Amino acid sequence: MKVAVVLSGCGVYDGTEVHEAAAILVHLSRGEADVDIFAPDVDQMHVVDHTKGQPAEGQTRNVLVESARIARGKISPLSALNASTHDAVLFPGGFGAAKNLSTVATEGANCTVNPDVERVIKDFHKAKKPIGLCCISPTLAAKVIPGCEVTVGHDKDDGGRWPYAGTAGTIEQMGSKHINKNVSEIHVDAANKIVTTPAFMCETKLHEIHDGIGKMVTEVLSMAK
Repeated sequence: MKVAVVLSGCGVYDGTEVHEAAAILVHLSRGEADVDIFAPDVDQMHVVDHTKGQPAEGQTRNVLVESARIARGKISPLSALNASTHDAVLFPGGFGAAKNLSTVATEGANCTVNPDVERVIKDFHKAKKPIGLCCISPTLAAKVIPGCEVTVGHDKDDGGRWPYAGTAGTIEQMGSKHINKNVSEIHVDAANKIVTTPAFMCETKLHEIHDGIGKMVTEVLSMAK
């Protein structure tokens, strides 16, 4: 089985959430999938100093180049990804999905999606091939496939356990449906072959993030057979 993974940089605040990407790759390996990694060849929205959680003034970085750190150099530009050559596609989260793959971080429901990201999601959807997304990345499917069902966790912050609970409302504003799920759960939109899980939208233990992502990957691979 051949699976594409789409990254958005390297680092939670301005790129791909590294733990989520690693969890996806581990579970794909366990599922004996043949994996190809892609990222758009564009500049990041900005660069964040991860020791401070603040933008680093005067710096620029390329999404493809930064994503290559996670891919151990084995990466291709997203423009080269064709749905006809892969059985499924997966999107880890991290703020890069909302900053570099789209403008969700700055424009919310009125966002735009990177043209290649939009093309890839639409092409896999049209081909009835599964799409897996976690953390903030389900907003990409919500925008590109209006009416689909996704989860980013809960729509209430529950005392800080779900700090990004407002994203559920953004998804509804996009014309899609948000389904509340716990971090260890997935939501399967069988009609659209979209599988989502909250991951780091929840403040919780790392192994729970890993387990939820594992369920997402397992379901995507099952759908792709």
